Amino acid sequence: MCYGVVFGKEVQDDGKLGSNLGTASVSQYRGLIFLGGFSYADTLGSAKGWAANILHNSILLPQFQAFKRREDVFSLGICNGCQLMTLIGFVGCLGSEVGVDPDVALLHNRSERFECRWATVKIPSNRSVMLRCMKDLILGCWVAHGEGRFAFREEKLISVLQSAELVTLQYVDDTGEPTELYPLNPNGSPRGIAGLCSTDGRHLGLMPHPERCSAMNQWPYVPPSFEVSPKQAESPWQIMFNNAYNWCVN
Repeated sequence: MCYGVVFGKEVQDDGKLGSNLGTASVSQYRGLIFLGGFSYADTLGSAKGWAANILHNSILLPQFQAFKRREDVFSLGICNGCQLMTLIGFVGCLGSEVGVDPDVALLHNRSERFECRWATVKIPSNRSVMLRCMKDLILGCWVAHGEGRFAFREEKLISVLQSAELVTLQYVDDTGEPTELYPLNPNGSPRGIAGLCSTDGRHLGLMPHPERCSAMNQWPYVPPSFEVSPKQAESPWQIMFNNAYNWCVN
């Protein structure tokens, strides 16, 4: 299983798939990126096979538990990676342990369809180190998922997470207000929730795909009121990736 991009250590790759299997440790890295892309084709449910590969592995589980407790690391999960992060306890919980029974899950879209579309999201006030300086931005973003609806064991947990500024992204309507109305909200997530972060802000899970629109030429639509220079190559989403780099080096 590939855990994506790593930060903070030079890693040599000889080009052979799985060549580092059993030789690398999560402790070597400053950052982990849990990629989107349907692990195990989601035939076992949203990222459940991927999560089981960590939670029931005597070698991997202690590594992820130690990584979550470290204060000099970060992680990002996109789409399938976001599903994974809720299942292993990186986001969606107020504690710091990995492997506890999760209070948050990602369920099938209420439309009962795979939704691939350009959606509008807002970044509320939150603790994420990757989304710092991006509060109140309303941006277009790609979504592509069949199981993207956040579900909570207890409804009161939603208010707790919002009060703690752990909700990082919300689907919004044309007035910029969080919505559950389809198709503006592609999956029916309560209060338009589309992303969560950990209490320390270092771990971030997002269902939409900002990495697919970090450049302006990846945007299918730009509102007339959206101020952007014709020569501007990067979109505002690039800020979050720059933030991750700057957080590591500083």
